[in-house]
Amino acid sequence: MPTPLQRVFVPRTAVLATALAFGLLCSGPVRAGGIIAYEVGTEDVGLAAAGYAARAGDASTVLTNPAGMTRLEGQQLLLGTQLLYSNLKFSPNSGTSPELGSKNGGHAAGFDGFFPGGGLFYTYSVSRDLKFGLAATGNFGAALKYDDDWAGRYHAKDVTLVGLSLLPSVAYRVTERLSLGASVNAMYGRLRNEVAINNILPGLSDGKLEIKDNKWGWGGNVGVLYEASPGTRLGLTYSSRVKLDFSGKANFSNLGPGLNALLASRGLLDAKVDLGVKVPQQLMGSFVHAIDDKWTVLGNVGWQNWKKFGQVQVSIDSSNPASITTDIPFKNTWHAALGAQYQLSAPWRVNFGVAHDSNFQPNGSTVSPSLPVGSAWRFGIGAQNTLRKDFSWGVAAEYMRGGDLKVNQQGSVPVALGGRGNLVGEYDNINTFFLSANFNWKF
Repeated sequence: MPTPLQRVFVPRTAVLATALAFGLLCSGPVRAGGIIAYEVGTEDVGLAAAGYAARAGDASTVLTNPAGMTRLEGQQLLLGTQLLYSNLKFSPNSGTSPELGSKNGGHAAGFDGFFPGGGLFYTYSVSRDLKFGLAATGNFGAALKYDDDWAGRYHAKDVTLVGLSLLPSVAYRVTERLSLGASVNAMYGRLRNEVAINNILPGLSDGKLEIKDNKWGWGGNVGVLYEASPGTRLGLTYSSRVKLDFSGKANFSNLGPGLNALLASRGLLDAKVDLGVKVPQQLMGSFVHAIDDKWTVLGNVGWQNWKKFGQVQVSIDSSNPASITTDIPFKNTWHAALGAQYQLSAPWRVNFGVAHDSNFQPNGSTVSPSLPVGSAWRFGIGAQNTLRKDFSWGVAAEYMRGGDLKVNQQGSVPVALGGRGNLVGEYDNINTFFLSANFNWKF
């Protein structure tokens, strides 16, 4: 017969293991400053991430600021779930080479516009001042899948770059007001890049180039939380760069015999391609201030170091295959957010917020079809309910406006001679919607 300790520990261990698996499987890529997301199914969705590094109201602080764990008692488990929908769709214009056709590629983000997400967060109190935590989530990446016959198939077709993180964490209360925290970021990266190749011989369908790889990368997060007064907190968190050394063999298929021989003669057939990326370092400063027993205001200022990202575009001209990759330049981004919480009644709290992230591609609103991401405005609203002292839940929605993004990819070789051609047009009125639900247990 199990002891009382076993009866408590075994079920909680099973719940934790199941939720960890859920967090890793369902966490997915969404867009933020660059392609780092604030949305992982937690209460932050309804706040547009305002108060990100200072809120420390639940176990998601393991991700947002590990120092915030000192505010949590006992054991806490948070399961975040969300669904994203994006209307990302390309509209070619008259500048696009006629031979490429006029197909727009469909809803390219995720699975026909939809993508699941979420995360798992757990904290454990060793003592009043010493806390441990663990998070399993994915807040970095992008996933695009265009229709096979779209106009830009020789520039981009299927692009997946995802980072899933495990974050073991520790926090310590140094004084009554000051807490410090740190996490190890063990990130599992997955890369898949597929593009069509122009077979110019009559009767031949498009060829294909595919590169894929999986890699582990390592980094760290550190955080500071200062409680200036019982109702005012300041938080600062720093996340280090994580290097994902992707490299993979260039896998070609369905090539005409002439192109196959040409690629072999130039050393490109089965060549190993370096596609390493660096998840950028970032810094976030936040505040939380309770005006009275009803109203609380929250805000952020943040910075992300996208200049060192290193992403490349994969494609090739079949008539003059000189290179498989093309560098894409990036620039650093800035983030700002402001939000509020209103205690509607004893069990109910309402959240809302607005945020802005600057563009990480230096050519203004002109982007690559393999990474159509620019600046973004976020507008969030949500509600949290404390059902009982050991369980609460919440729902939230967020609207993210990405505006219009232009594409101007000029091919060096005409389509009729085996080139990629010119791809010119825009992604019109990009809108992304998030719906999330979170569930919080205290033991």
